[in-house]
Amino acid sequence: MFQNILIVDDDAALRESLDLLLAAEGYVVRTASNGQAALELLEITPVDAILCDLRMPGIDGFDLIPQITRQWPGIPIILMSAHGTEDLAIEAIQRGAYDYLAKPFQPAEIRLTLRKAAEREGLRRQNLLLQREMSRSVGDRAIVAASDEMIGLLELLERTAAYKSTVLVTGESGTGKEVIARAIHAQSPRRDAPFVAVNCGAIPENLLESELFGHVKGAFTGASRAHRGLFAEAHRGTLFLDEIAELPTALQVKLLRAIQEEEIRPVGDSKSQSVDVRVIAATARDLAREIEAGRFREDLFYRLNVVRLEVPPLRARRKDIPLLVDHFLARFRVALAKNVRRVSDPALARLVAYDWPGNVRELENLIERAVILTDGDVVEIAALPTAVQLGSGARSAGGKSSALSEGVAEDLSMRRARRDFEADLIRRALARTGGNRTHAAKLLEISHRALLYKLKDYDIRD
Repeated sequence: MFQNILIVDDDAALRESLDLLLAAEGYVVRTASNGQAALELLEITPVDAILCDLRMPGIDGFDLIPQITRQWPGIPIILMSAHGTEDLAIEAIQRGAYDYLAKPFQPAEIRLTLRKAAEREGLRRQNLLLQREMSRSVGDRAIVAASDEMIGLLELLERTAAYKSTVLVTGESGTGKEVIARAIHAQSPRRDAPFVAVNCGAIPENLLESELFGHVKGAFTGASRAHRGLFAEAHRGTLFLDEIAELPTALQVKLLRAIQEEEIRPVGDSKSQSVDVRVIAATARDLAREIEAGRFREDLFYRLNVVRLEVPPLRARRKDIPLLVDHFLARFRVALAKNVRRVSDPALARLVAYDWPGNVRELENLIERAVILTDGDVVEIAALPTAVQLGSGARSAGGKSSALSEGVAEDLSMRRARRDFEADLIRRALARTGGNRTHAAKLLEISHRALLYKLKDYDIRD
């Protein structure tokens, strides 16, 4: 429950009646007859919520909102007006008010509105505390969560972190699978040992075995000295294998043996070495389909899938978006030395409605761009990309995704749309590079092997 309430209204009779009503409810009430008096009072007196008239001489309610939210962010402002219309209510909330009450109102309306505001502020503060606690537990990569989906995931993460069991982290690209893996390591007894990460699709196939298991001097041409390998580097710690579906089938057998036997054999060596490593693997692919296609071993899948953590896409956890926006704003405000404090409510509404095909990574990049483009202290709609401004990829008020084109409206299969989009990008990259697959893979920011796989899968002949 709130304790301190500020009433701002030029009507003395209304101020007195609200004072009596709220004092009887146990609130400590302070009053101001105009906007300037309210600002002066806020300088010296802590306030939990503000009941403010819309129409006042001098600084009116609409003018007061940005001044209060800029200097005292987090205080719920409830606007009141005798000229109540739906448009005014919408505008009040868009400008940053928590709620809007049309005069005359019943005492029960005031009580209910203040109670709801107190509950919301309590949740906001709880989320900030949880965010700070999670930031401490996972180091410099905070996990920001308010949605049931992510809170459930974090609870499962905490229950499994203490054990050595292998973990498979699944989810779309950009959802933060490596952040989850680092959180597991940071909360485990292995936190003081190395966390070693490798992208299985970023290393050429002929070097991958040596990179994972090491090699002895002279094992192959160019092996002028011995190399320990990532399993040895991660001894007594955690090895994170990102894009595990990119691992060649021959190496899948050796990885399975290393996990089961807890030993590795460097390339060119006749002896095995014992290793104590917890393996966490991640993929954006559907491994069941990869198994059916013969590209992934079923026995390795079951060995990796002891504990499975599925990271939901950002469009399925929209409650997290405002918290993530604040988190990235705070980071880039420092990194870019800019005084950008918040995102305007209309801009935030666009961000929450957008469907985020690139997930958290896309949101992070967007906020960095918005901070760069913002000259003042508030990110407005104009600083957002056109697709977000126009609602491309966003959900309509009825909850249905808006079509990006007539073709998408006719064929609503996301899988086919994604395949068509990827195939088109690949063809354009090949055309730009004159058919050079290595350069095209770099443009597409995928491994050469991944490009070859997609060329075959999408039946693209360059």
